[in-house]
Amino acid sequence: MSTTHPTAVITGGTGGMGLATAGLMGRDHRIVLADLDQARLDDAVRELALAGMDAIGVVCDITDKASVEQLFHRAESEGSHVRAVVHAAGVSPHMGTAERIARINATGTVNIARAFLARAADGDALVNVASTAGHSVPEIFVPLRAFRLAERRPDDFEKAIVSRAKFVGRKLKPGLAYAISKNFVQWYSRFLAAEFGARGARVVSVSPGSFDTAMGRLEENHGAGELVKSAAIKRFGKPEEVAAVLAFCAGEAPGYLTGIDILVDGGTKAGKEFANARKKAF
Repeated sequence: MSTTHPTAVITGGTGGMGLATAGLMGRDHRIVLADLDQARLDDAVRELALAGMDAIGVVCDITDKASVEQLFHRAESEGSHVRAVVHAAGVSPHMGTAERIARINATGTVNIARAFLARAADGDALVNVASTAGHSVPEIFVPLRAFRLAERRPDDFEKAIVSRAKFVGRKLKPGLAYAISKNFVQWYSRFLAAEFGARGARVVSVSPGSFDTAMGRLEENHGAGELVKSAAIKRFGKPEEVAAVLAFCAGEAPGYLTGIDILVDGGTKAGKEFANARKKAF
């Protein structure tokens, strides 16, 4: 069945942020949810359908270029143009090894971005979900030179992330790999801005802080909870609060917004930055 609505692809679409974003964008877009789990996709599509939204689910492995191409072919199969992509798929430090984190969070982002760029047109938008962790990683641990290998030599690129992560020891290695991978997502979104702009399209990254999602709660006792203590708003964020930002960035209204990262952290960075200065001042 064809639709008059443009299509929005949401990777990680069955997660808290992804599904909340789909619920907003589904008001004026046909939604294509991507995830590895068919059962979760079926449940999410059913939830959107009950809300009167046009949605389908596609099993996709973002680390596999062929699987990503299949995702976009399915998204275009009803003659609808893919106008927006919200790339929310990813794993946290407690969901895998440093190697797995680098492959999914970093190389997976490259695969989604390049596939969308190849078909992007005027008014289209890519929104990559990064993390506040990407802002906090010390520069000495950021393999900036290797970032430029991401498209041509992904294996070497991933090895560089893992190699830097080894400096903090085995226990903290996944956490640093995660922070580096999200720093890359922020960098890569800036890097791609000119290429997307040449097609009249936009690309931004959004960096959530501590949010009340299944993934966010996994990290509650491993850093996320501590970050809330430093925040201006001392609670976990709600999925719908970051979804509002993701949907806005992916929409047509902010047509001059590109090549930038938007931090949605409840004032955590601001709180940490000025905490010591405030104590000294008073």
